[in-house]
Amino acid sequence: MEQTLSNGWPKRFIITLTAYDITRVWEAGTRFILSLLTLTILLGLAGGVVKTFLDLRLLMSTDLDIALRHIIVDALTLLAVVEVLKTTLTYCSDGRVRVTFIVDTVLVVMLTEIISRWFTGGEWRQFAILGGILITLGLMRILAVRYSPAPTTFTQQANQLGPSFP
Repeated sequence: MEQTLSNGWPKRFIITLTAYDITRVWEAGTRFILSLLTLTILLGLAGGVVKTFLDLRLLMSTDLDIALRHIIVDALTLLAVVEVLKTTLTYCSDGRVRVTFIVDTVLVVMLTEIISRWFTGGEWRQFAILGGILITLGLMRILAVRYSPAPTTFTQQANQLGPSFP
């Protein structure tokens, strides 16, 4: 016989309802925090664009190569922020983080680091380490796309296999 509480509700129903409510609170809290994160990323992106725009004045005051280095590194950093924003928005819409988006973000950050090291004249060991990381990330990206758990359509499968000739 099922236990009942003083108000006549079965105990099993109250436990199920409580677990359901906790899940809804968790989802609402996660969405709220991700909304704040999205707002923060957008504000940072806007600030970065303003900083990059203000760095254009370096074209008049310093050497051209130094000014262009700053602008290129700033632009690549902004692209990394865009990738983080894309990952956050995908989590909001899909409820999961895609490995390809994370790898894309890290690839953009690593390329930014390589270019900034290249401009500052880094040692060959640093380039070798960063190159090894880039190759590993590239392989991870290929494997994540190739063996994605998401259902694929026939045209997506054909595109993954490469072009076919009649």
